[in-house]
Amino acid sequence: MERAAQIRQTGGPDVIAWMDVELAEPGPGEVRMRNLAVGLNFIDTYHRGGLYPMALPSGLGMEAAGVIEAVGEGVTDWRVGDRVATFGPSIGAYATARNIAAHGLFLVPDDISDEIAAAGLLKGCTTEFLVERCAKVQPKWDILVHAAAGGVGLLLVQWLKHVGARVIGTVSTDEKAALARAAGADHVILYGKEDVAAQVRELTGGKGVEVTFDGVGRDTWETSLNATARRGLIVSYGNASGPVTGVNLGTLAQKGSLYVSRPTLFDYYHNAAERAAGAEYVFDMFRQGIIDITIGHRYALEDVAQAHRDLEGQKTVGSSILIP
Repeated sequence: MERAAQIRQTGGPDVIAWMDVELAEPGPGEVRMRNLAVGLNFIDTYHRGGLYPMALPSGLGMEAAGVIEAVGEGVTDWRVGDRVATFGPSIGAYATARNIAAHGLFLVPDDISDEIAAAGLLKGCTTEFLVERCAKVQPKWDILVHAAAGGVGLLLVQWLKHVGARVIGTVSTDEKAALARAAGADHVILYGKEDVAAQVRELTGGKGVEVTFDGVGRDTWETSLNATARRGLIVSYGNASGPVTGVNLGTLAQKGSLYVSRPTLFDYYHNAAERAAGAEYVFDMFRQGIIDITIGHRYALEDVAQAHRDLEGQKTVGSSILIP
Protein backbone atom coordinates (compact mmCIF):
# COMPACT_ATOMS: atom_id res chain seq x y z
CA MET A 1 0.00 0.00 0.00
CA GLU A 2 1.37 3.42 -0.99
CA ARG A 3 0.74 6.85 0.48
CA ALA A 4 -0.19 9.90 -1.58
CA ALA A 5 -1.24 13.48 -0.88
CA GLN A 6 -4.57 14.73 -2.20
CA ILE A 7 -6.57 17.94 -2.14
CA ARG A 8 -10.34 18.07 -2.64
CA GLN A 9 -10.54 21.85 -2.49
CA THR A 10 -8.09 24.69 -2.85
CA GLY A 11 -6.92 26.71 0.13
CA GLY A 12 -4.16 26.82 2.73
CA PRO A 13 -1.78 24.01 3.66
CA ASP A 14 -4.45 22.37 5.81
CA VAL A 15 -6.34 21.20 2.69
CA ILE A 16 -3.58 18.65 2.05
CA ALA A 17 -4.75 15.18 3.11
CA TRP A 18 -2.98 11.82 2.98
CA MET A 19 -4.54 8.63 1.72
CA ASP A 20 -3.65 4.98 1.19
CA VAL A 21 -3.35 4.03 -2.47
CA GLU A 22 -3.06 0.60 -4.06
CA LEU A 23 -1.29 1.03 -7.38
CA ALA A 24 -2.34 -0.99 -10.42
CA GLU A 25 0.25 -2.25 -12.86
CA PRO A 26 1.60 0.55 -15.07
CA GLY A 27 -0.53 1.16 -18.15
CA PRO A 28 0.69 1.48 -21.73
CA GLY A 29 3.46 4.07 -21.93
CA GLU A 30 3.79 4.25 -18.13
CA VAL A 31 6.30 3.17 -15.51
CA ARG A 32 5.98 2.75 -11.77
CA MET A 33 8.37 5.15 -10.06
CA ARG A 34 9.41 4.68 -6.43
CA ASN A 35 10.16 8.13 -5.01
CA LEU A 36 13.35 8.41 -2.94
CA ALA A 37 13.34 12.21 -2.66
CA VAL A 38 10.62 14.72 -3.55
CA GLY A 39 11.18 18.35 -4.47
CA LEU A 40 9.30 21.28 -2.91
CA ASN A 41 8.58 24.18 -5.26
CA PHE A 42 6.56 27.38 -5.15
CA ILE A 43 4.42 26.16 -8.04
CA ASP A 44 3.08 23.51 -5.66
CA THR A 45 1.56 26.27 -3.53
CA TYR A 46 -0.01 27.82 -6.63
CA HIS A 47 -1.75 24.52 -7.40
CA ARG A 48 -2.83 24.03 -3.77
CA GLY A 49 -4.12 27.58 -3.40
CA GLY A 50 -5.92 27.74 -6.74
CA LEU A 51 -3.75 30.35 -8.47
CA TYR A 52 -3.09 27.73 -11.13
CA PRO A 53 -6.47 25.98 -11.51
CA MET A 54 -6.68 22.21 -11.90
CA ALA A 55 -9.38 19.56 -11.77
CA LEU A 56 -10.21 18.35 -8.26
CA PRO A 57 -9.62 16.09 -6.44
CA SER A 58 -5.95 16.13 -7.33
CA GLY A 59 -2.54 15.10 -6.16
CA LEU A 60 0.18 17.67 -5.54
CA GLY A 61 3.84 18.06 -6.35
CA MET A 62 5.73 17.96 -9.61
CA GLU A 63 9.33 17.05 -8.85
CA ALA A 64 10.84 13.80 -7.57
CA ALA A 65 13.76 11.45 -8.01
CA GLY A 66 13.70 7.71 -7.58
CA VAL A 67 13.88 4.35 -9.30
CA ILE A 68 11.73 2.48 -11.82
CA GLU A 69 10.04 -0.59 -10.32
CA ALA A 70 7.89 -1.72 -13.27
CA VAL A 71 7.31 -0.76 -16.91
CA GLY A 72 4.13 -0.84 -18.93
CA GLU A 73 3.40 -1.99 -22.45
CA GLY A 74 5.25 -0.10 -25.16
CA VAL A 75 7.93 1.36 -22.91
CA THR A 76 11.26 0.65 -24.59
CA ASP A 77 13.55 3.45 -23.35
CA TRP A 78 13.39 2.53 -19.65
CA ARG A 79 14.14 -0.56 -17.60
CA VAL A 80 13.44 -1.70 -14.06
CA GLY A 81 16.18 -0.31 -11.83
CA ASP A 82 16.84 2.85 -13.85
CA ARG A 83 17.40 5.96 -11.74
CA VAL A 84 15.05 8.69 -12.92
CA ALA A 85 13.67 12.12 -12.07
CA THR A 86 10.68 14.15 -13.17
CA PHE A 87 9.39 17.71 -12.84
CA GLY A 88 6.06 17.27 -14.59
CA PRO A 89 3.93 18.27 -16.30
CA SER A 90 1.92 15.58 -14.51
CA ILE A 91 1.08 16.42 -10.90
CA GLY A 92 1.25 13.96 -8.01
CA ALA A 93 4.87 13.72 -6.86
CA TYR A 94 3.86 13.92 -3.19
CA ALA A 95 3.64 10.13 -2.95
CA THR A 96 5.74 7.15 -1.97
CA ALA A 97 5.29 5.72 -5.47
CA ARG A 98 3.11 6.35 -8.52
CA ASN A 99 2.53 5.34 -12.12
CA ILE A 100 3.77 8.06 -14.46
CA ALA A 101 4.07 8.58 -18.21
CA ALA A 102 7.52 7.48 -19.32
CA HIS A 103 7.97 10.52 -21.57
CA GLY A 104 8.02 12.75 -18.47
CA LEU A 105 11.20 11.19 -17.08
CA PHE A 106 14.88 12.17 -17.12
CA LEU A 107 17.75 9.76 -16.57
CA VAL A 108 19.70 10.59 -13.39
CA PRO A 109 23.45 10.06 -13.88
CA ASP A 110 25.25 7.82 -11.41
CA ASP A 111 27.26 10.75 -10.00
CA ILE A 112 24.15 12.80 -9.14
CA SER A 113 22.39 11.88 -5.87
CA ASP A 114 18.64 11.45 -5.54
CA GLU A 115 18.49 14.44 -3.18
CA ILE A 116 20.35 16.72 -5.59
CA ALA A 117 18.19 15.56 -8.50
CA ALA A 118 14.96 16.18 -6.54
CA ALA A 119 16.13 19.52 -5.17
CA GLY A 120 17.79 20.79 -8.30
CA LEU A 121 16.36 19.52 -11.59
CA LEU A 122 13.31 21.79 -11.83
CA LYS A 123 15.10 24.80 -10.39
CA GLY A 124 18.21 24.11 -12.46
CA CYS A 125 16.30 23.77 -15.71
CA THR A 126 14.34 26.90 -14.84
CA THR A 127 17.61 28.76 -14.30
CA GLU A 128 19.05 27.44 -17.55
CA PHE A 129 16.19 28.58 -19.73
CA LEU A 130 15.81 31.93 -17.95
CA VAL A 131 19.47 32.91 -18.36
CA GLU A 132 20.47 31.18 -21.57
CA ARG A 133 17.37 31.16 -23.75
CA CYS A 134 14.88 33.71 -22.40
CA ALA A 135 17.07 36.66 -21.36
CA LYS A 136 20.20 35.56 -23.29
CA VAL A 137 22.38 37.28 -20.70
CA GLN A 138 25.74 38.56 -21.91
CA PRO A 139 29.03 39.12 -20.03
CA LYS A 140 29.34 42.41 -18.12
CA TRP A 141 25.59 43.04 -18.04
CA ASP A 142 24.11 44.31 -14.78
CA ILE A 143 21.40 41.93 -13.55
CA LEU A 144 18.87 42.24 -10.71
CA VAL A 145 17.72 39.03 -9.02
CA HIS A 146 14.80 39.29 -6.60
CA ALA A 147 14.67 36.72 -3.77
CA ALA A 148 18.33 35.93 -4.42
CA ALA A 149 18.55 33.47 -1.51
CA GLY A 150 15.63 31.32 -2.65
CA GLY A 151 15.91 27.99 -4.42
CA VAL A 152 15.96 29.46 -7.93
CA GLY A 153 17.52 32.71 -6.76
CA LEU A 154 20.73 31.09 -5.52
CA LEU A 155 21.09 29.15 -8.76
CA LEU A 156 20.46 32.30 -10.80
CA VAL A 157 23.21 34.14 -8.94
CA GLN A 158 25.71 31.32 -9.55
CA TRP A 159 24.78 30.82 -13.20
CA LEU A 160 24.86 34.56 -13.94
CA LYS A 161 28.31 34.90 -12.39
CA HIS A 162 29.49 31.99 -14.55
CA VAL A 163 28.18 33.85 -17.60
CA GLY A 164 30.15 36.92 -16.50
CA ALA A 165 27.34 39.24 -15.38
CA ARG A 166 27.39 41.62 -12.42
CA VAL A 167 24.65 40.51 -10.04
CA ILE A 168 22.59 42.61 -7.65
CA GLY A 169 20.37 40.52 -5.39
CA THR A 170 17.47 41.40 -3.12
CA VAL A 171 16.72 39.45 0.08
CA SER A 172 14.61 39.87 3.21
CA THR A 173 17.11 39.13 6.02
CA ASP A 174 20.78 39.43 6.91
CA GLU A 175 21.03 35.63 6.98
CA LYS A 176 19.76 35.43 3.41
CA ALA A 177 22.08 38.28 2.39
CA ALA A 178 25.04 36.17 3.53
CA LEU A 179 23.82 33.24 1.42
CA ALA A 180 23.41 35.41 -1.66
CA ARG A 181 26.91 36.84 -1.23
CA ALA A 182 28.34 33.36 -0.77
CA ALA A 183 26.69 32.36 -4.05
CA GLY A 184 28.55 35.21 -5.77
CA ALA A 185 26.24 38.23 -5.70
CA ASP A 186 28.24 41.42 -6.16
CA HIS A 187 25.76 43.51 -4.18
CA VAL A 188 22.85 42.55 -1.92
CA ILE A 189 19.97 44.84 -0.96
CA LEU A 190 17.54 44.20 1.92
CA TYR A 191 14.22 45.04 0.34
CA GLY A 192 12.43 45.59 3.65
CA LYS A 193 14.94 48.20 4.79
CA GLU A 194 16.24 49.91 1.65
CA ASP A 195 14.84 51.55 -1.47
CA VAL A 196 15.80 48.82 -3.92
CA ALA A 197 15.30 50.75 -7.15
CA ALA A 198 17.25 53.75 -5.84
CA GLN A 199 20.09 51.49 -4.71
CA VAL A 200 20.15 49.73 -8.09
CA ARG A 201 20.33 53.05 -9.94
CA GLU A 202 23.18 54.19 -7.70
CA LEU A 203 25.09 50.93 -8.20
CA THR A 204 24.71 51.14 -11.97
CA GLY A 205 25.62 54.79 -12.41
CA GLY A 206 21.98 55.74 -12.93
CA LYS A 207 21.26 53.50 -15.91
CA GLY A 208 19.57 50.53 -14.21
CA VAL A 209 20.01 46.85 -15.00
CA GLU A 210 19.81 45.19 -18.40
CA VAL A 211 17.67 42.35 -17.00
CA THR A 212 15.54 41.93 -13.88
CA PHE A 213 14.63 38.38 -12.85
CA ASP A 214 11.47 38.66 -10.75
CA GLY A 215 10.04 35.53 -9.15
CA VAL A 216 8.21 37.48 -6.44
CA GLY A 217 5.48 39.08 -8.54
CA ARG A 218 3.03 41.62 -7.19
CA ASP A 219 5.15 43.07 -4.37
CA THR A 220 8.23 43.72 -6.54
CA TRP A 221 6.63 44.73 -9.84
CA GLU A 222 6.97 48.49 -9.33
CA THR A 223 10.54 48.06 -8.13
CA SER A 224 11.36 46.01 -11.21
CA LEU A 225 9.93 48.72 -13.45
CA ASN A 226 11.98 51.39 -11.70
CA ALA A 227 15.23 49.43 -11.57
CA THR A 228 15.42 48.24 -15.19
CA ALA A 229 17.43 50.17 -17.78
CA ARG A 230 16.12 51.76 -20.96
CA ARG A 231 15.15 48.99 -23.40
CA GLY A 232 15.86 46.47 -20.64
CA LEU A 233 13.98 43.25 -19.95
CA ILE A 234 11.89 42.22 -16.94
CA VAL A 235 11.55 38.44 -16.73
CA SER A 236 8.55 37.86 -14.47
CA TYR A 237 8.76 34.13 -13.82
CA GLY A 238 6.91 33.65 -10.51
CA ASN A 239 4.16 34.84 -8.17
CA ALA A 240 5.50 34.28 -4.65
CA SER A 241 3.67 37.39 -3.39
CA GLY A 242 0.74 37.04 -5.79
CA PRO A 243 0.28 37.58 -9.53
CA VAL A 244 1.01 40.82 -11.36
CA THR A 245 -2.32 42.14 -12.69
CA GLY A 246 -3.70 45.29 -14.26
CA VAL A 247 -0.54 46.01 -16.25
CA ASN A 248 -0.70 49.23 -18.26
CA LEU A 249 1.48 48.74 -21.35
CA GLY A 250 1.97 52.49 -21.55
CA THR A 251 3.99 52.25 -18.34
CA LEU A 252 6.58 50.21 -20.20
CA ALA A 253 7.06 53.14 -22.56
CA GLN A 254 7.27 55.65 -19.72
CA LYS A 255 9.91 53.58 -17.93
CA GLY A 256 12.20 53.43 -20.96
CA SER A 257 10.62 51.23 -23.66
CA LEU A 258 10.96 48.15 -21.48
CA TYR A 259 10.36 44.56 -22.52
CA VAL A 260 8.52 42.09 -20.28
CA SER A 261 8.39 38.31 -20.57
CA ARG A 262 6.17 35.98 -18.54
CA PRO A 263 7.78 32.66 -19.49
CA THR A 264 7.01 29.12 -18.38
CA LEU A 265 9.44 26.24 -18.22
CA PHE A 266 7.40 23.88 -20.37
CA ASP A 267 7.39 26.27 -23.35
CA TYR A 268 11.21 26.08 -23.32
CA TYR A 269 11.33 22.35 -22.53
CA HIS A 270 8.63 21.51 -25.05
CA ASN A 271 10.03 18.60 -27.02
CA ALA A 272 12.18 15.60 -26.16
CA ALA A 273 15.36 17.06 -27.62
CA GLU A 274 15.02 20.30 -25.63
CA ARG A 275 14.27 18.37 -22.45
CA ALA A 276 17.22 16.02 -22.78
CA ALA A 277 19.70 18.73 -23.75
CA GLY A 278 18.58 21.10 -21.01
CA ALA A 279 18.70 18.47 -18.26
CA GLU A 280 22.16 17.26 -19.31
CA TYR A 281 23.39 20.88 -19.36
CA VAL A 282 22.12 21.34 -15.79
CA PHE A 283 23.55 18.06 -14.51
CA ASP A 284 26.91 18.99 -16.03
CA MET A 285 26.82 22.36 -14.26
CA PHE A 286 26.24 20.48 -10.99
CA ARG A 287 28.99 18.00 -11.85
CA GLN A 288 31.56 20.71 -12.50
CA GLY A 289 30.61 22.59 -9.34
CA ILE A 290 29.67 25.69 -11.33
CA ILE A 291 26.30 25.71 -9.63
CA ASP A 292 25.69 24.17 -6.23
CA ILE A 293 22.35 23.18 -4.78
CA THR A 294 21.84 24.38 -1.21
CA ILE A 295 19.43 21.97 0.50
CA GLY A 296 18.38 24.15 3.38
CA HIS A 297 15.56 21.99 4.74
CA ARG A 298 14.54 18.33 4.76
CA TYR A 299 11.02 17.31 5.80
CA ALA A 300 9.34 13.96 6.17
CA LEU A 301 7.05 13.51 3.17
CA GLU A 302 3.85 13.65 5.23
CA ASP A 303 5.00 16.88 6.91
CA VAL A 304 4.50 18.69 3.60
CA ALA A 305 1.81 21.01 5.02
CA GLN A 306 4.40 22.49 7.39
CA ALA A 307 6.86 22.70 4.53
CA HIS A 308 4.30 24.77 2.59
CA ARG A 309 3.80 27.06 5.59
CA ASP A 310 7.54 27.60 5.90
CA LEU A 311 7.97 28.21 2.17
CA GLU A 312 5.15 30.77 2.00
CA GLY A 313 6.30 32.37 5.25
CA GLN A 314 9.79 33.03 3.83
CA LYS A 315 11.29 30.74 6.48
CA THR A 316 13.20 28.56 4.04
CA VAL A 317 16.58 29.15 2.42
CA GLY A 318 17.82 27.42 -0.70
CA SER A 319 15.94 24.30 -1.76
CA SER A 320 13.76 22.06 0.40
CA ILE A 321 13.08 18.38 -0.11
CA LEU A 322 10.64 15.81 1.24
CA ILE A 323 11.86 12.36 2.25
CA PRO A 324 9.37 9.45 1.89
